[in-house]
Amino acid sequence: MSILSKTILSPTSGFIAEAGFTHSLTPARNCTFGCTYCYVPTMGIYGGLKPEDWRHWGQFTTFKTNAPELLRRQLRANQVIYCSPLVDPYQPAEESQKLMPNILHELMAHPPRICVIQTRGPLIVRDLEPLLELSRRTTLRVSFSLTTNREAVRKLYEPHCATLDCRLKAIHILRQAGITTFATLAPLLPCDPEELAGIALDETDNDIIGDALHVRSIKPRGATTREAAFRISQKHGFAEWLDAEFQAEVVERIGRVVRHAGRRFATGPEGFRWLAQ
Repeated sequence: MSILSKTILSPTSGFIAEAGFTHSLTPARNCTFGCTYCYVPTMGIYGGLKPEDWRHWGQFTTFKTNAPELLRRQLRANQVIYCSPLVDPYQPAEESQKLMPNILHELMAHPPRICVIQTRGPLIVRDLEPLLELSRRTTLRVSFSLTTNREAVRKLYEPHCATLDCRLKAIHILRQAGITTFATLAPLLPCDPEELAGIALDETDNDIIGDALHVRSIKPRGATTREAAFRISQKHGFAEWLDAEFQAEVVERIGRVVRHAGRRFATGPEGFRWLAQ
């Protein structure tokens, strides 16, 4: 599906604003990765969604086909852009839609101060050449999500996402080409924390960013983890991964491994701030 949108860049608020980003760039509405834990549909209209989006999350997406024209008018040299807090720009439907190459072209023509692309989609390597050209014109960073080192867990929580091996291959290609790439352990799904931290350290040379699944006991307002992830966690014996104290322990275990390697590890706005600086 496609629409003509009124805007493509939005001033940030909350988490992303606290991290230092001035604008978010959202190329579509709804995301065909359809991750069971995704917080976006819990935002409702505050995420720019329509009722059919949060009721049928992941079953379709609606691309903003006039995104390049909108960017041509809205881009400014002082912007710090995060693409995207609401959808993955390299979701499965992008393979046939091919909207991102046109968006990258406009970013090249009118480069912001910093551009960050957040994804879990190996499809990003399709656009290696325009990404490289963009990196010559502005500060470009790719934040690649690594959620678990257990394939059975990935299949439960994010069955339409790529395997860990496919994601690591994409990170390797990006880094070999010279694209600054971060491993972002977010959200932290059931995993071997030390092993996942080691993988992230082996595959990147930057500090490591993380974030646990959102729970109301820590985040009383705003977006939170979808109910589907709670049901999966209860059914398969992973309920503790949604417990605040257990999450804090997992974060500390990862932090010890990362700090021992001489790098930093942080969650929330503190970690994501490294992308915006």
